[in-house]
Amino acid sequence: MSIDGIYDQNNIFKKIIRGEAPAIKVYEDDKHLAFMDIFPESRGHTLVIPKVDSRNYLDLPADVIGEYMFVVQKVARAVCNALSPDGVRIMQYNGEEATQTVFHVHFHIVPCYRGIPLTAHAKGAASRAELEEIAARIRQHIS
Repeated sequence: MSIDGIYDQNNIFKKIIRGEAPAIKVYEDDKHLAFMDIFPESRGHTLVIPKVDSRNYLDLPADVIGEYMFVVQKVARAVCNALSPDGVRIMQYNGEEATQTVFHVHFHIVPCYRGIPLTAHAKGAASRAELEEIAARIRQHIS
């Protein structure tokens, strides 16, 4: 399966990678970046991206996948250890029809809390102060 499209060097995640747009980071190395979703579906919603130019998972070079998935798992564990959710969703979307809105490959780590429904994505921004507090807690659990 192929998802058509040209990688946009000006997408928001590429701007974050280049330092041209702000992000509340929880993890960064030379190949990956994890940061708080400003439109969270739940408390602690975190995004994990590779720094390589790739519109979606299907376009991601095979030699990048293993290490990227390791980082996704590492960040998901830190989110769980920091926030103690009752469950966690680890999601990834490919293409506009699959509801991908930013065309740079990314995984969503969405903590799920018993009795608290998820909010619709991109329906309301969280406060920067709240995101900073959550990010600090997650950073303490990244090994």
